[in-house]
Parts: sequence; structure tokens; C-alpha cells
Amino acid sequence: MAQQGVAARAESTPFSIDPNDELPVGVQLSWRLRALIATGRLAAGEKLPSFRRLAEWAGVNLNTVRAVYAGLEEEGLVVSRQGQGTFVAAEVTAAPRLEEIATEALRRAGGAGLDLRDLAVVTMACASMPAGAVDEIEVRHELRRQISKLEAELASCVRDLPGDLPTARRSAEAHVAGVEELEQTRDTLIAKLSEAQRAAEKRAGEPLGRAMSWWRRKP
Repeated sequence: MAQQGVAARAESTPFSIDPNDELPVGVQLSWRLRALIATGRLAAGEKLPSFRRLAEWAGVNLNTVRAVYAGLEEEGLVVSRQGQGTFVAAEVTAAPRLEEIATEALRRAGGAGLDLRDLAVVTMACASMPAGAVDEIEVRHELRRQISKLEAELASCVRDLPGDLPTARRSAEAHVAGVEELEQTRDTLIAKLSEAQRAAEKRAGEPLGRAMSWWRRKP
């Protein structure tokens, strides 16, 4: 009965954790506190629950709470005061919009039928990437979009392609194409399309080509 009471209290607090989750309980609790601090739900200077109270609410032991608070203090998010407790550091600047942005991302992922845990994993992976890595991903996406568009245009004029045009370098092994390789592929396709368009214009200038152009324009 006592355990059921603790579980019920834990479920009604923002500090509750899932003991069956693949993430360690200490990590879950630390992330929960970090989120509350980052969004301003726990404001600068606000007192955090005592070790014992938080352990009861979260359903973890005291040592776990002590370790979580110590980790947050090392990061400068909280400060401990002898005989008074643990407080959110005065230097912390909250960003309430983080909650709005996160909620919108969850809504969109859920609407797309995506696993919300996968969203969290990808978010953490992107956050840990070196500076500029996310921008590089966006550049690769844009280059792939351009390549797909060029390939679609080339498909409609393949008969006008000269046989001696250069082709993009191909790798014998499966790999993730980098920006330089994608740019080379795009530029090669642009060159092919340009040559195909010139060939088509030349053919249209010949007598038969002019006749065919006139016939296609007829209603």
C-alpha cells in the first residue's frame, strides 16, 4: 500500500519517471529538471524540492537525487546553500518558447505517424553534432532536391543527350554522399541538360524540326 501511495504521488508530479524505460532513472530525472529550468517552469532563484521529497515524488532513492543535483550544480544550473537547500542558479536564463517549439514538434511527429521516441533520439543526435553539421545536412537535402529535379527534366529529353558527355564520379561502395560529391553530380546534370537543350534547339532549326514544331503547335 505504501508503495502504491508513492507511485500515485509520483504520477501527479512533473518529476515522475518510468522505471521500465531504457534510459536510467537518474538520466530521466536530470532531463526532467533541466527541461523545467530551461523553460522557466522552475525560475531563477526558485527552491527545488528537498532530496527526500524529490526521491519520494520520483520514486527513486536518495543517492540518485543527490547525484542528479550534483550534476546540475556542476553545469551551473543550480546552487546548493548549506542548511537552506538547492536553488535554481540566478544566472540561468529561461527560454519559455522551448516548450512551445517542443510541443509543436511532437504534434507534427505524431500527426505524421512517427515514433516520438525516435524524434527525441534524432533531436539529441542533432544537438550533439559539431557546429555547422546541421547546416550541412540542410545543404545536402537541397542539393538532392535539385538533383531530382534535373533528373526529371533530363528524362524528357534523353534522346538529345550527346554520347560523349562526362558523368559524375560513382563510388563502388555504399556511402552517404557529401556536399562536394552532390555538387559534382548536380553540375554534371546541369551540363547534360544544357547540351540536350542545345541539341534540341538545333534539331528544331532543321526543316523537319521546324515542321514538327509547327505540327505540335496546331490545335
